[in-house]
Parts: sequence; structure tokens; C-alpha cells
Amino acid sequence: MTITKPQLSFSRETRKKMVPYLLIAPVIIYYILFWLNPVINAIVESFRDVDGIWTLGNYIYIFKDSVFYEALFNTAFLVIFSVTIEFLLAFGLALLINKKFKGSSIFLFLAIIPMALPAVAVGAMWSSGLATRGWLNSFLMATGIIDDASKILFLAGGKISTLWMIIIIDAWTVIPFVMIILLAGLQGVGEDVREAGAIFGGTKFQILRKITIPMLRPTITTAMILRIISAIQIWLIIVMLYGFNRLPVLLEQVVLNFDQLGAEFFERIGLAYSVLVAIIVSAAAILYLKVSGSFEKEETENE
Repeated sequence: MTITKPQLSFSRETRKKMVPYLLIAPVIIYYILFWLNPVINAIVESFRDVDGIWTLGNYIYIFKDSVFYEALFNTAFLVIFSVTIEFLLAFGLALLINKKFKGSSIFLFLAIIPMALPAVAVGAMWSSGLATRGWLNSFLMATGIIDDASKILFLAGGKISTLWMIIIIDAWTVIPFVMIILLAGLQGVGEDVREAGAIFGGTKFQILRKITIPMLRPTITTAMILRIISAIQIWLIIVMLYGFNRLPVLLEQVVLNFDQLGAEFFERIGLAYSVLVAIIVSAAAILYLKVSGSFEKEETENE
């Protein structure tokens, strides 16, 4: 049987369309085997009591617990303020380093050092530094800024000051990560584009607002989503500085109930917490994509 030319053309087109799906197939298989099954199991078990009976009791317990709402507020506070502040500072640093001034490479190297430190090391370092007789107070006394009678109690503030302390420590750790993403995007924006804007009479601020930032939109979206997710998941530094339940956040409650309290009832509460955190993370990412207009842009490209 002779194959006609249109059939051969259709076959090649089909194979071409299948290539992306074949390339991502190993990743999909990996996630199905090692990610999807544990997730489904956690969701199912979160709706069962210690006797294996289906129930909403785990979620009812959480929604009746005042600690949940305190953890939700603390997490929201950290996400809103830390993500905003860290993005602005990271974007400013990325713009500065992108100027490629003398010594910018050394500055970039020094700036990314905190990013290389694991959360445990960061928590241990700041826990020892912010203690009453920690290295920070010792440094201030050695330089004559304070004396022994006026030591600063860094870890003894109220809730809001404690949240700001966490934001400052988290910013020191995370800003380099966001900066690297934004810097990579800036280096993809050709200098000729900015020069064209200047030729047409645009100021530096106008070029930044109307040319550079719109071209960086995919990069900004990636950086913001990753940052929002990691901000929701913050807990280890808080626990190392203040211990459990001094400043409750959502992911800390997962660890506290599932791992620290030990009883099977609390393990199921921890599973329910983990499902709620997953829903909140997904909702936050989708909300940001919606607000940033990424969905509308994708629909326009598809048309």
C-alpha cells in the first residue's frame, strides 16, 4: 500500500508534537511513583481517626484550635512582608550588579554566601548570636556601643517584633536566591533595548518601568512563586530560635503534631495540617498567577 504525502506529513507532525511529552515522561513517572502515592495516602489518612473510621474530626479539631488561627496569621504576616521586602531589595541588588562595576564579581560572590548555608546552620548561627551573651552583644560591647548593663534582649520581644526579627534573618538568607534569579533575567535583556528606549527620550526610570520590568515578567513570576512557597514553609529557623509554639506557623504545626507529640491522634492532626498547608501553598501560587496576569497572557499566546 502506497503512503500518500499528506499521511507522511501528518505522521511527522505527530512525532514532532510527541517529542516534548516523551522528554518529560521520565519525570512524570518518577512523580507518580515517589510523590503522588504518598500524597494520596496522606490525604486519605487525614480523613481517618485512630480506628481507621472515616471522619472530619481531624479538621474540625484544627479549625476549633486557636493555635491554628495564630499560626495562619503569623504565616500570612511573614509571607506578605518578607516576600515584598526581599523582592525589592533583591531587585535593587540585581540592578546594581548588572551594571558590572569594578568589583561586582566579588560583591556577587560575597552576597550569595548566605544562600549556601543550610537552614540548620543559619538557625544555629543566629541562635548563638542573638542570645543575651551571644556574639552580637559581645561585638557591640567590644566596640563600646553598649555596656554589660545594657545588653539587648533580641529574643525577648512581643509577637510583632519577633516576626520582624524572623523576617530580617530570613531576608539575609533568601535575598541572594531571589537576586540570582532576577540577575539572570536582567542579563537576558539586551542593552540595545534599553539604548533604544533612551534614544526615544525615555528616562532611566521610564525604561526600567516600561521596558525592563515587562520583559522580566516571566522571571519575576518564577522568583515570586518560589519565594511565596518557601515563605509559607518557613519553620526550622523559628523553632531553633524560639522553640515550638512560641511563634507558631503552619508548617511548624505539622512537625509538632506529627513528629514531636508522638500519639497517633496527633499524627493524624499533623497529616491534616499538611493537607491544609498544601492547599494554601497551591492557592497562593494560583492567586499570584491570576493577579500577575500570567493566565491571561498564556490564553492570548494560545489563541
